[in-house]
Amino acid sequence: MRGHQTTPLLLSLLLATIVSTVTSRFIVEKNTVKVISPEELAGEREGAIANYGIPNYGGTLTGVIVYPDSKTNGCEDFNTKFKSNSKRAVILLVDRGDCYFALKSWNAQNAGAAAVLVGDNVDEPLLTMDTPEESFETEYVENITIPSAFITRAFTEDLKKQLKKSNQEIVVKIDWTESMPHPDERVEYEFWTNSNDECGTRCDEQMDFVKNFKGHAQLLEKGGYTLFTPHYITWYCPEAFILSKQCKSQCINNGRYCAPDPEQDFDSGYDGKDVVIENLRQLCVHRVANTLGRSWVWWDFVTDYHIRCSMKNQKYSKDCAEEVIKSLNLPLDKIGECMGDTSADNDNDVLKTEQLVQVGHGGRGDVTILPTLVINDIQYRGKLESTAVLRAICAGFKESTEPHVCLTPDMETNECQDNNGGCWQDNKSNATACQDTYRGRICKCPLIKGVQWEGDGYSSCKAVGPGRCSVNNGGCWSDIKDGKTFSACSDSNVNGCKCPVGFNGDGYTCVDIDECKERTACQCNGCSCKNTWGGYDCKCKGNLVYIKGEDTCIAKNMSTFGWFLTILLISCVIGVGVAGFIFYKYRLRSYMDSEIMAIMSQYMPIDNQNIEINTVREDAHA
Repeated sequence: MRGHQTTPLLLSLLLATIVSTVTSRFIVEKNTVKVISPEELAGEREGAIANYGIPNYGGTLTGVIVYPDSKTNGCEDFNTKFKSNSKRAVILLVDRGDCYFALKSWNAQNAGAAAVLVGDNVDEPLLTMDTPEESFETEYVENITIPSAFITRAFTEDLKKQLKKSNQEIVVKIDWTESMPHPDERVEYEFWTNSNDECGTRCDEQMDFVKNFKGHAQLLEKGGYTLFTPHYITWYCPEAFILSKQCKSQCINNGRYCAPDPEQDFDSGYDGKDVVIENLRQLCVHRVANTLGRSWVWWDFVTDYHIRCSMKNQKYSKDCAEEVIKSLNLPLDKIGECMGDTSADNDNDVLKTEQLVQVGHGGRGDVTILPTLVINDIQYRGKLESTAVLRAICAGFKESTEPHVCLTPDMETNECQDNNGGCWQDNKSNATACQDTYRGRICKCPLIKGVQWEGDGYSSCKAVGPGRCSVNNGGCWSDIKDGKTFSACSDSNVNGCKCPVGFNGDGYTCVDIDECKERTACQCNGCSCKNTWGGYDCKCKGNLVYIKGEDTCIAKNMSTFGWFLTILLISCVIGVGVAGFIFYKYRLRSYMDSEIMAIMSQYMPIDNQNIEINTVREDAHA
């Protein structure tokens, strides 16, 4: 009886899905498979990234191709461990057919392979190897940790022919460095999910991901490193079934937005429309939190709601949701306004937008399954696991802009630790041009203590600009001897090195000038010259004193008449100065008095003015 009741609804949803699928666009995400040797096979080919396992986004894997002598389709346990003669990693090549793609990768992983290439057996475009339908027999899928890729028939045949022709190893590099776009310093990603917690393994997988990734997500978003948007897939009810009992129980807004019944039983438990309404609420939680500058609160709400308001505990309800909203200090009224009237026979702005963005655009395909993760407009392929997803997000940052969480030892290898990455370094100042990135390293002259260094980053870097002399003396010559310090660096010059006075050289090496030997100083009559480091000493005969600026000697002691003339001269100078000061002060005082009188006369009556005015008036009457 139950099967009879569900048939119309299942048919309606199937029809809605078929319409969407026929016009949909599925994008095959790819990596590069580069043959390094032998020479006759060298070159780059494409591989399609599998939708299981863990692709090494942003990285590479170099290994040796191994094709098994038996069980070439990889559908059975190999009962052996594959190894290469050169001790390189094994990339196992297996044939398509006879079993699930994921099972081939699982058996290869158990046989010691670091990666798997599945060769096509027909001539066709590359396709994405997906996970099999959920069942007890496919639980191994969650344990696949190696990457897998699908390659064309032509490439597969080339590899097999080369292996038959020669015993020389085929060295291949699988490259994911450009599989994830990395245009700038911010990664934009979206997660297509569902509030339903009774849909089996898929629901458990997405909920586990939300709980485990929450810490990373909030850290990245609070730091402004990422822009995250949650999305929820909605279905619609075909017009022919809008008035059916099943459609009414699964849809809101008169069949416009629907979700499958959680228990697949329309006579008990929760209905599909309960799921649609909760999906809408969670969308509005993010929208409202975003307007408050707290967009990351969505992760708290979803995890708290799953714990406090689960279907299994019969608490999946509006009242429970509102309790969670209050605990997170979010405005209930704003969220209610955002949700609108779910019983109205018109479009809901929020859910209508979800249906529009569900359709693919640009380089992104349509979103047709749950869960789906999209990073920088590319659909993520592989296991939905916290660390694997973080790796993929880290691969989406422009090199040298990655946050610290992407550069931890658990996430990547610091290539600057091996021979400084081949970049320039200066051990004296502990400066290096090697900058570790998620993809590897770049050689870029550093910024040290506010001072920028310039150069190619590989063979040279030099400090430039103000303050450069404080960092390794700007790369210029400097030395200390006999308590004296001399430097070829000057902060008054933004770059370059120049030996100080008393030294010759290019500024990077400076040598003391022997002024006595070169006869450039202390050339006065009767002078004796002695060279010193950075200068010279010059002495005069008798009681004469050496004047360095004039390179001459003068008498040390003067006669009484000489002293008299000196005192007289000094007295005259002082007297002239005092007289000038007194004259200046008198003239300034007189000038100021006259100016003040002129100003005051414009605003205040003065007795003299009154006398003059009265005199004029008396003369006029006479």
